[in-house]
Amino acid sequence: MWLDGGAAADGHARFGISEPHHDRYLNFVEKILPMRLPNLFATQRGRLFGFFLLYTTEGVPLGFAATAVATLLRRQGVGPAEIGAFVASFYLPWAFKWAFGPIVDVLGSERLGHRRGWILITQLVMVLTLAATFFLELPAQLAAFTAILIVHNVFAATQDVAIDALAVNLLDQGERATATGMMFAGASIGQMVGGSGALFVASAFGFQASVLFVAAAVFAVTIFVVLPMREAARRAIAPRGSNALGHIGKELRQFGQTAFRSFMGSQGAFVGLFLALLPPGAMCLGLALQSNLAVELGLDDDQIAWLAVATTLVTALGSLLGGRWADRLDRRRALLIYIVLMTIPVLGLAAVLQGAGWILPVTPDAASKIEVPQYLVIALWLSTLVYGFFNGMMYSASTAIYMDVTNPAVAATQFTAYMALFNLAIANTATWQGISIEGLGYPITMLLDCAIGLVYLVFLPLLRAPSVDNTATRVDSRATARARALCTGLLLVLVACLIGRGLVDAGSALESLLRLFSNLGSVGAALTLFAAASLLGVRIPRCARGALVSAWLLLASLVLSFVQTQLPQQQPALWLSGIQTLSWLAPMLAVVLLAILARDTWSELNAVESANSETHLMAHVDTRDDVNHVGR
Repeated sequence: MWLDGGAAADGHARFGISEPHHDRYLNFVEKILPMRLPNLFATQRGRLFGFFLLYTTEGVPLGFAATAVATLLRRQGVGPAEIGAFVASFYLPWAFKWAFGPIVDVLGSERLGHRRGWILITQLVMVLTLAATFFLELPAQLAAFTAILIVHNVFAATQDVAIDALAVNLLDQGERATATGMMFAGASIGQMVGGSGALFVASAFGFQASVLFVAAAVFAVTIFVVLPMREAARRAIAPRGSNALGHIGKELRQFGQTAFRSFMGSQGAFVGLFLALLPPGAMCLGLALQSNLAVELGLDDDQIAWLAVATTLVTALGSLLGGRWADRLDRRRALLIYIVLMTIPVLGLAAVLQGAGWILPVTPDAASKIEVPQYLVIALWLSTLVYGFFNGMMYSASTAIYMDVTNPAVAATQFTAYMALFNLAIANTATWQGISIEGLGYPITMLLDCAIGLVYLVFLPLLRAPSVDNTATRVDSRATARARALCTGLLLVLVACLIGRGLVDAGSALESLLRLFSNLGSVGAALTLFAAASLLGVRIPRCARGALVSAWLLLASLVLSFVQTQLPQQQPALWLSGIQTLSWLAPMLAVVLLAILARDTWSELNAVESANSETHLMAHVDTRDDVNHVGR
């Protein structure tokens, strides 16, 4: 599954697969389709349009779940908290897509192309999983429906990793915000297709027809964009034969060291890890709160679909304009303005709801009996449209900033980590908002959403791109201090979660939120311990071995806890006791090791990588010149 290199004398090859294989695929497709399919990535404009279309495949299933399915569930009497949990579960695979980054960065297919192969395979699985939901009935089989969509999103998140890695290496710094504006415009259009389009189809032909419609939309991009795609070749990472797995293992270890250096090496890269955990502004009008309100205010499926269409169009327009302005202005200043503007429509709608006395959610049946003031419907429309425009501007600027602090040599890992944390922030927001709506009502939930979103601005000035002086190594003099600070922070998170578990009632809403942060701390600690085991193994081998064992125990605890929640309620007592013991033992051991590492010098971080190592890693990067060379 790895490339064997040497495809062209100058080190370059066609974009996607070797020419004989590529021609075979194109000839096969052109027997079915009478027109010649262009390689969109051969020109600058084509690349922007290609990324636009690829991102539509990410927006289609999101719109389907957050708009079409959420509307259907609310209309059938499912409560906001359960819908919020459903939407949150849809985002969770995206929150952990960092796990696929090293694999996508290191491994690739010779026949299908490095990143093209990942995109092609994942899109095909996305189509199959969407089609599988055709046979399910909602809300009776909501658990099975959610499980299939989680599998779908594992592959969708892997596809996103490959697309983002391609974008980081392909785009110049001066065009990144414009390109990300195109990407999020594509995602917005995809959400419109998957949300409003699916609602229109469901209204005319039934819900099962909308499922097939969404699957067909993704498959169309596979045929017209991914199949004719071409990609620059990279150098082989391992020879074929008995030593291949050993070479791959060595490559992954070396890659992990470079990735950790990239995160710790500059202020912007380090701050990005924590800033991505905060929602950049108010999020509620982009999540289930908006669709819940639409149903309660008496909008039918067609009206909700048209609202989603209008919102999507203005969000796409905001993405395009916000990206262009952010490329011309200081990106952080532009992002600050966009986030502040996002809060205005949310505060306005909260004030209108409070004045009308529309505080707590009502059942859909009761909504038809309650007289809904027309100005509430108008306020919902106006606030949603204005919010969508500024939200699109925010997405294009914030994503470009994270690209700026990413090391291209580990693009799929580092940039994916930022985006994964961002999706985890959205999942957390969707979860607490569903709980807050039922307990505190709509207006207070919206005020809290605005307040939490504005905290992002406090840390935004620290999110700077690395200076020119350290671009090559991506490590400055403060790297060791950041590594110690990271260990200290993770230690405090794990300790706080352990204490909280002893104080919070099991099964409560607070316990659900605590579990999310505990899982995040465990994942962060495991990755840090893996890095310590690799970097510090020569100098402090005992600590390194302990860190490796602790990291695996943390991950095993997370996996087993997840499996336990998916199994039937009646489970063997020994099994449950073992999982419970491991869930306490693993973080406690990690706390001890993190305390040791928080006092270590981490001197290995400042070691300058050899020229061979740098060349070896950069051999996996498709530079912009490589791709521009293709197709000329």
